[in-house]
Amino acid sequence: MLSRRQKHILIKFFGLFSVVRGYNILVVVIAQYLASVYIFAPSKTIKSVLFDPNLLMLVLASSATIAAGYIINNFYDSEKDLINKPTKTMLDRLVSQNTKLSFYFVLNFSALVFASYVSFKAVLFFVLYIFAIWFYSHRLKKQPIIGNIVSAILTVTPFFAIFIYYQNFELVVFAHAIFLFLLVSMRELTKDLENIKGDLALNYRTVPVVYGVKISKIMLTIVALFTSATAIALILFFKIGQMYYFFYLSIFLLVVFMVILWKSNTKTHYLILHNILKFIIVAGVFSILLIDISIVLNRI
Repeated sequence: MLSRRQKHILIKFFGLFSVVRGYNILVVVIAQYLASVYIFAPSKTIKSVLFDPNLLMLVLASSATIAAGYIINNFYDSEKDLINKPTKTMLDRLVSQNTKLSFYFVLNFSALVFASYVSFKAVLFFVLYIFAIWFYSHRLKKQPIIGNIVSAILTVTPFFAIFIYYQNFELVVFAHAIFLFLLVSMRELTKDLENIKGDLALNYRTVPVVYGVKISKIMLTIVALFTSATAIALILFFKIGQMYYFFYLSIFLLVVFMVILWKSNTKTHYLILHNILKFIIVAGVFSILLIDISIVLNRI
């Protein structure tokens, strides 16, 4: 049987895990390694990529910075989340604001220590990344359109760190990046529709609050069409192996998304749309394996 103190520590751990969204960070870590093996460094052996200490430090720095970003975002959005996500907020509030802020500084400091192993430029990169996340959470998050764009950029930034490290400037890398950026932009706007109640109550100037639900749906439809066009371009003009199955599935799901979007008028509907986009993003991470399974076996 666990003692009262052990139970308290366990509850705090789950509360903190909820705040930093540990499952999202795990997906990002997997995505960074798969992207490194298949997209950023396809000419290197799997072993040399997986056991590259510099890559490990960049991944750890990214993970620590993202976790810190979730904490500061949770700190500023605590009142809004109480309206939009009451159940999750109950778990998050098991950890005090002082504890959250302490972990925020520890995680950011750890990120810079990890980055310092790679180079001074890596440290500078993560200093700017940490500041950008704070500035977004403190100021830009409440601004329509620019807040969504900055959020999407910050989401794909960890991959940009790996991209700079490997210096792979092939067009296919940018095509994948555009596809991911557009998907994340859609997710951010969908989240705004999902959370409109709390945003209205606390005067967050999001796109649905400022321009209305109809304009938000039109914008989402346009971005969905651009995302589909990017998927088609990846299928037709780039060597992506069996990954074309994923892009065909993505196009189908984006069509489903648009159909449901124009029939949506409740938080539950927007949550379904959010989960569709989340599924496409997570499926995309693991579908990287489909680029060429035989090469993977030969490169071990």
